[in-house]
Amino acid sequence: MDVKNMREYMGWLYYQYLLITGIYVLEPWEKSIFNTVLFTMVAMVVYTSYVFVPIHVRLALEFFSGLCGEQPESTVALMN
Repeated sequence: MDVKNMREYMGWLYYQYLLITGIYVLEPWEKSIFNTVLFTMVAMVVYTSYVFVPIHVRLALEFFSGLCGEQPESTVALMN
């Protein structure tokens, strides 16, 4: 894909974004505020997922492994 086609494709995607969200009817300053709020919310969700989801997955795995009767590694090491 050459640069001209890529630019046209990105322009088409941006136009679709404007149509789907309905912000094509807003004034430029309103568009920038909307885009800033939307980008901030998406960035916060991505950051929160990156930081907290692995911790919760690890804790859930430890909880469910405890329900299945498996002993934690530290207890197994003491028994040997």
